[in-house]
Amino acid sequence: MSEFFNILNGIFISIARVFSWVWWIVVPLGLIFIVWDYWKFYIHFKFLKSVKYNLLEIRIPKELIKTPKSMENIFATFHATKMSIDEFKKKYIKGEMQLWLSFEIVGTGGGIAFYIRTPEQFRNLVEAQIYAQYPDAEIVEVDDYINLAPKDLPNKYFDIWTAEYGLAKDTAYPIKTYPYFEEVKEEKRLDPIASLVETMSKLKSDEKIWMQILIRYTGDDWKKESDKVVAKLAGKKSPKKDIGFFEFIWEFLINLVKAPVVYPVWSDEGGDKEGPASQMTSLTPGEKDIIKAVEEKSSKLGFETVIRFVYIDKRDAFSRLNVSSIMGMMNQFSTQNMNAFKPFKPTSTSAKQPFKSQKEFLKKRLLYTNYRLRMFNDKIKAVLNAEELATVYHFPIVGVEAPFLRRIEAKKGEPPFNLPMG
Repeated sequence: MSEFFNILNGIFISIARVFSWVWWIVVPLGLIFIVWDYWKFYIHFKFLKSVKYNLLEIRIPKELIKTPKSMENIFATFHATKMSIDEFKKKYIKGEMQLWLSFEIVGTGGGIAFYIRTPEQFRNLVEAQIYAQYPDAEIVEVDDYINLAPKDLPNKYFDIWTAEYGLAKDTAYPIKTYPYFEEVKEEKRLDPIASLVETMSKLKSDEKIWMQILIRYTGDDWKKESDKVVAKLAGKKSPKKDIGFFEFIWEFLINLVKAPVVYPVWSDEGGDKEGPASQMTSLTPGEKDIIKAVEEKSSKLGFETVIRFVYIDKRDAFSRLNVSSIMGMMNQFSTQNMNAFKPFKPTSTSAKQPFKSQKEFLKKRLLYTNYRLRMFNDKIKAVLNAEELATVYHFPIVGVEAPFLRRIEAKKGEPPFNLPMG
């Protein structure tokens, strides 16, 4: 035992000696990384603070017969919100970053409303696409409904439940989308958000359910990952992984350190491995359906997505049934063999002892603040394509009988061509 401690002591002495030789290199490098992170946070915060936003309420006709396909077309056009931020000055001096849109459904005791919050520079695009698909809709800029609620929740009068949703599996796998909910006969057509709208229609005067879907342009990396998933499922060759210069240097150093005890492994050695030649023919119908679904998802334009819910009610009347209704609504998009929505665990409001109640209180406050600020959570690595987004957010069809849904009661007509002009 004493020999073991002597060896251990020798190791610590060696580490201390090496550190005494290189501290003047290691410490400044560590400080540079810390300062760099703070700088990026500062310039991004300053940039986002300078962006002006518009909150638009979308009021739909009472007799709406359009399917979510119209909304899918709208989402697809929002790929045009891509911003050119590749220049060094824009990215690292001004802190410019890709902006996002927020699609919101708000239910209170007074009714249900649909909103789109957009940076002012994208407002014309948003309005043009809504009118193109829903020419009878009305778009009105309104004050932010969030300002009608207390700034800090929960408090001694009100409690909240809040959650952020991501995907249960790899982002390549699709959720159940609106074509699954549609039957051949129109009277059997089901609306995927009908359950949420019905729940919102039954809210009491002090209750609120807010739903927020943040979407942001994303490049083609997610499609490349989808192609890898398809190749793996089909037993095809996987292409060699291309790595940059710094990644190569880091990989070389790691292999150099491990070389005395572990055989070096390089990232490009995993490529060009081919599965069994007969694997495609041996796939089951279910496996072929998965491959087809993954390919269909990646064939449509995708967006980084964050979904949030907030439920607010008085403490003495807080109903967990409404929470269950929200979770049930999200579960209907699930399939056992593909993908599903699930609460993002790091943002869960549940906590463990000690100080369980204090931890839960702080978590709720943080998530509520993120909702109010419409902050994008970069840790939720979820990509939804236009079809999936249209499934989760669209205007209810005429068959959804929600009594408090704000609709346009009368269609506006054009003035007569011979109207006298004074």
